Amino acid sequence: MIASLSLHIIPLLIFHILLLAPPSPAEAGNGQWQLLQESIGIVGMHMQLLHNDRVVILDRTDFGFSNLSLPNGRCRNNPNEMVVKTDCTAHSIEYDVAVNKFRSLFVQTNVWCSSGSVSPDGTLVQTGGFNDGDRAVRALTPCRTCDWREVNNGLSARRWYATNHILPDGRQIIIGGRRQFNYEFYPKTQTTAKNTYSLPFLVQTNDALAENNLYPFVFLNVDGNLFIFANNRAILFDYNKNRVVTTYPQIPGGDPRCYPSTGSAVLLPLKNLLESNVEAEVLICGGAPRGAFPDSLSGRFTRALKTCARIKITDPKPSWVMETMPGGRVMSDMVLLPNGDVLIVNGASLGTAGWELGRNPVLNPFLYKPSNRIGSRFELQNPSSIPRMYHSSAVLLRDGRVLVAGSNPHTYYNFTNVMFPTELRLEAFSPSYLEPGFSNVRPTIVSPSSQTKVKYGETLKVGFEVIASLNKDSVSVTMLAPPFATHSFSMNQRLLVLEPQNLSKVGESTYEVEVTAPGSSVLAPPGFYLLFVVHREIPSHGIWVRMV
Repeated sequence: MIASLSLHIIPLLIFHILLLAPPSPAEAGNGQWQLLQESIGIVGMHMQLLHNDRVVILDRTDFGFSNLSLPNGRCRNNPNEMVVKTDCTAHSIEYDVAVNKFRSLFVQTNVWCSSGSVSPDGTLVQTGGFNDGDRAVRALTPCRTCDWREVNNGLSARRWYATNHILPDGRQIIIGGRRQFNYEFYPKTQTTAKNTYSLPFLVQTNDALAENNLYPFVFLNVDGNLFIFANNRAILFDYNKNRVVTTYPQIPGGDPRCYPSTGSAVLLPLKNLLESNVEAEVLICGGAPRGAFPDSLSGRFTRALKTCARIKITDPKPSWVMETMPGGRVMSDMVLLPNGDVLIVNGASLGTAGWELGRNPVLNPFLYKPSNRIGSRFELQNPSSIPRMYHSSAVLLRDGRVLVAGSNPHTYYNFTNVMFPTELRLEAFSPSYLEPGFSNVRPTIVSPSSQTKVKYGETLKVGFEVIASLNKDSVSVTMLAPPFATHSFSMNQRLLVLEPQNLSKVGESTYEVEVTAPGSSVLAPPGFYLLFVVHREIPSHGIWVRMV
């Protein structure tokens, strides 16, 4: 009798347990889209999340009048402007994530195809652009009423399509740009006030009539040198001594990956930070075949590349490992998620970057899972209904959503009688880890408080709550540096995984995990980071911490 009851009760219990257990991320849906604003008035060509949970968005100033007026009758009077000399509309905004509202910002010089980094104190330093803005430096301090401050001729050279990266000492390096085969530093010192430093690698990677080396992909390696990728190859560069340390092999196939054959790139999550030798890997996806840019100019739109190339840049004998995406992409953004996955979003499957040169928008994002085996790393996500072509961008928010804006492949604002109208809508993509079915396993950080200062190498205790039973082996803490995103590259994007040294239960559903902060500013340059607790691949909402 007892045995007979057991045969009926055990399957019933298992059935109820399966009903109560949350789905694994692999079994979850494929993300959801939400329209946030029907119009923000400008095109989201450049975006940066700041530590007050506001996203600064910049457009170019010479599209003509935007759809957002400046407040209090203010106007921009600029005799150097090539389109509108007196302009009473905004070309930059600050988007408040918490309340889903935005306010206009006043930018004087042209930020078209510019670059930027956030300084250690949280100020957004934005550099270069076009025409009167190509040597300008702009700064925005996070506050409710702050606006842009500008320094004309703050740069030593014209910077248009350049790349910035924050350095371990808090300065930023500005590399390349159209017809600029050199680099410089900001802020200036007495020794670097007017100096630029030659970088022959940018000459070597410059294709006639196409360039294919603008907005180079730049990452700070774990040895303090810079990984610089342009066109179809890369170097490891000692910027202090102006010396090439390593020349990496060319990507198999030899096709270009940088503007205008625009692919994208990320530095994959840095792990095992307490080891004497930390590994670093770079992933580059998409782009356009060699010759695609002149073909597009002639009205022949070539299929975008569907390959990704991955390389351990710290290996003594590094080599590229090729992978295949579910489809070709050009002009896509690659966004690091708090759990270490990579979201590939926006772009097209035909053509290149440039005015009217892209076709066939790719509406479905791809999710890339770096730790899976090759062949099972990509997952197709649910599509947006909005084409995001040339001049689109995407950034991660503190709550784990991805903010998406922009798209304007025209020389002016064009809303009718064009294939891809100028796009002013703002939307967010929620990865599957935000589904309600994961609420029981999703951590909630209870300590430390947001904006906490963290010293290099210190032991950091993070308190968090989880309603469901905790799987201690699947808990980690991650730190993410929010990037400056434009033209399919997120400058300064960096995710560090802090492995738990001690994990203890301190209440009914409350836990405390001890981790060690990154040991040096080479691993984590000074400034503000988002800190997350990840449990079973499901991240908490982030809190802000400042590495000092």
